[in-house]
Amino acid sequence: MKQTATAAKPVVKKARPKTAPKSVPGRPFWDLRLYVAGQTPKSITALNNLRRICEEHLEGKYRIQVIDLVKNPALARGDQIVAIPTLVRSVPAPLRRMIGDLSSTERVLVGLDVRPYTSRGDE
Repeated sequence: MKQTATAAKPVVKKARPKTAPKSVPGRPFWDLRLYVAGQTPKSITALNNLRRICEEHLEGKYRIQVIDLVKNPALARGDQIVAIPTLVRSVPAPLRRMIGDLSSTERVLVGLDVRPYTSRGDE
């Protein structure tokens, strides 16, 4: 008897949306959206800087959502994006925006309210 080989059907898993960890009282959580326009050097730098800062200072208490406005330009309207790359922090309130490649760690930490602003004379 001749056996025929049947091709296995590829298994396609649906991507589950990443859900934010539940907020623990006394332990804030940062919900961050980075608006970019494709894979430009400035966008890539901003994402790398943001990941580094979050890993070093937020220790698993954050979620980063990257929104490519080349693919979804209508999404810029919701957060009133006028320049890119732009980082939007929606949680914890109030909403905060930062524009640029996020290369200044100190400015990003102050913008995210991770570290309070101190003037040079206060150091």
